[in-house]
Amino acid sequence: MKAIDIVDQYVAYKQSLGQSFTTDAGILKAFCRHTGDISLQSVSKEQVKSYLNGKHQTSSFWTRKHTALDGLFRFAMFRAYVTVSPLPTGKPLLPSPLTPYIFSHTELKSLLDATPASCSRHVKIDSVVIRTLILLLYGACLRIGEALRLTANDVDFQQNVLLIRKTKFYKSRLVPLGKDLEKALLRYIKQRNISYSDQENSPLFCFQDGSALSQSAAQSAFSRLRRLTGIQRNDAGRYQPRLHDLRHTGAVHRVIAWYRNGSDLTFLLPQLATYLGHINLSSTQRYLSLTPELLHEASQRFKDFAEEKDHE
Repeated sequence: MKAIDIVDQYVAYKQSLGQSFTTDAGILKAFCRHTGDISLQSVSKEQVKSYLNGKHQTSSFWTRKHTALDGLFRFAMFRAYVTVSPLPTGKPLLPSPLTPYIFSHTELKSLLDATPASCSRHVKIDSVVIRTLILLLYGACLRIGEALRLTANDVDFQQNVLLIRKTKFYKSRLVPLGKDLEKALLRYIKQRNISYSDQENSPLFCFQDGSALSQSAAQSAFSRLRRLTGIQRNDAGRYQPRLHDLRHTGAVHRVIAWYRNGSDLTFLLPQLATYLGHINLSSTQRYLSLTPELLHEASQRFKDFAEEKDHE
């Protein structure tokens, strides 16, 4: 049986379970293009290894591709389409995980101030759209895909919450809005209703013609902003600051504020995990990169605790 036919079956099966399975489907179809129009049974270990390693330096995406292929071959073996799996049992030495860039408050202000300059007559996005998107990604700690899937109907000003649909783990969640973010969104939606569309199911973030803003366009606009403001990494990070790093920054800034206020992180971190849409606390703990500022606040908390013990 042809590999592409089994892939189509497998994707349809996963989607019938309520999963979007978009990324995995793309990985598996790319694998079929790599191996050619052959049966899955005839796929060799060398072809699998070649696809996993790719043409460039091996990255953490190797694991993502391996997971997708492992699911496919397990599916095929269960249905007797293939007898063995050609996947390697070990994995290569992968580079360290990507370290998010944590923007300072000064850098965030620079980005917001520069949004008009990042949009010109050649860019079909109004600056208010990019500015509000930045505020939302930082203030509500959203993933970029979650923000771009929002419609006007997903913003509930009565309850002051956002309804986040089709999340990374195929669940929906409610995200509370702070007062400042609520005011910014209210102003934006009033302007958006006049400029683009006042339909409740229309995209919250859009191009000038009212069509939904794409991830590639949003990321390109942010790259222009970053260059205009001169914000760049000075460490050994593999990538320059990204739009997605605003989510990391919002989470880290929140923890820093909790440290400074003397809040109980044992109680608050599980709430932050829920707020971020993580399925367990360990994801949040890995997510919060230690910055010098966060490390200082943690050290200060420990110092205060130790001094209290000494005086007992």
